[in-house]
Amino acid sequence: MTVGTGEWIRRFHPAPGAAAQLVCFAHAGGAASYFFPVSRALSPAVDVLAVQYPGRQERRREAPFEDAELLADAVTGQLADVTDRPVALFGHSLGATIAFEVALRLEAAGITPLTLFVSGRTAPSRHRTQWVHLGDDEQLLAEIVRMEGTDPAMLRDPELVRMILPAFRSDYKAAETYRHRPGTQLRCPVLALTGDTDPQVTVAEAEAWREHTTGPFDLRVFPGGHFYLNRHAEDVVALIRRRMTAPAEKGTRP
Repeated sequence: MTVGTGEWIRRFHPAPGAAAQLVCFAHAGGAASYFFPVSRALSPAVDVLAVQYPGRQERRREAPFEDAELLADAVTGQLADVTDRPVALFGHSLGATIAFEVALRLEAAGITPLTLFVSGRTAPSRHRTQWVHLGDDEQLLAEIVRMEGTDPAMLRDPELVRMILPAFRSDYKAAETYRHRPGTQLRCPVLALTGDTDPQVTVAEAEAWREHTTGPFDLRVFPGGHFYLNRHAEDVVALIRRRMTAPAEKGTRP
């Protein structure tokens, strides 16, 4: 069941009795449905909200965002209507960048997240120059295959590929053109997660997330590549659960 929370937010397993909420941000080309298993696993202890970016699934006719900060602005504006308890943020790959920027905006508004979970993404201060979004469709598709995060059956269907490539290209552009603003730091705890063979992130680049908060920092390294979390979903969910069910007073309510 999905409870309607507007076009931006999906709540697959409502947990009105949960003490805290987790807002999830998908990777490039990803959709809110990626977090359905996470929502199922954490409910009813945590109320999970998954962000649905424009340009995919039922929002596929909408133009995708090509700018990470504008996307963060739009998401932050939607959260006030759906977050009513202490809140944590989880983002994978591009989603980690969006979650970080949303966390900055929440703290500027006086809301300190319980934890920012950043997965499969270099720290903002460790920019990599990449231009995948400028390649032709074949080059973009090759990169999607290399990352191993998309169902191979989907990539063998020419019509589906035609439908999903615009969102992928826009998301890659948002990720690759993002530039961190020096001097912006969080106060909330940050937990970075990464795969030890991720071609997009070295362990040192994940460790550098430490520089982006004045609060507690931790790093967890898992065996695997960019989508290590698909192989280690149970461990990742257990880690989130432990953090999310800690005393909620560490965060402030929206």
